[in-house]
Amino acid sequence: MNTEKYIPRYQSKYKDEIVSALKEEFGYSSIMEVPKLEKIVISQGLGDAVADKKVVDYALEELTKISGQKAVSTISKKDVASFKLRKGMPIGAKVTLRREKMYEFLDRLVSTALPRVRDFNGINSNGFDGRGNYNLGITEQIIFPEIDIDKVKKIQGMDITFVTSAKTDKEAKSLLEKFGLPFKKNN
Repeated sequence: MNTEKYIPRYQSKYKDEIVSALKEEFGYSSIMEVPKLEKIVISQGLGDAVADKKVVDYALEELTKISGQKAVSTISKKDVASFKLRKGMPIGAKVTLRREKMYEFLDRLVSTALPRVRDFNGINSNGFDGRGNYNLGITEQIIFPEIDIDKVKKIQGMDITFVTSAKTDKEAKSLLEKFGLPFKKNN
């Protein structure tokens, strides 16, 4: 019987390579100062959900397949008459990944999903928020191999938020680059 605990490839890469590289690059005195990836949030806003309740169910099913963790629906906080929206209606889906599942998703995103994007030439580095977090917008959920294209009802986009413990955007970008996120070179 194998009693060794499974450790995702990117988690061991962080401990073995990235920590020492960032410590050297930014001159941290302790490994506790080195920024780390805290969580990844994948979310979809579903405007069509007002007219068709099944849209949320499909989105939850797809996000669960993509992330490997059960997705939850997001609820509207207030009434908006012009959108025929009532408070408490499901209007989106999200899932928050931490620890092993977060590293597994990051590995699949970098190694299989992003290379499947048509005419891909890197991700935009303007998605940082000033506090060391990064937002990435994806236009089609079908770039993930877990999604069966024949069963897709509608092409949906999604937002992926990388929450780091970095104090600045420069530190966060360096951390994400070392994980293999392909930022565009020209900006």
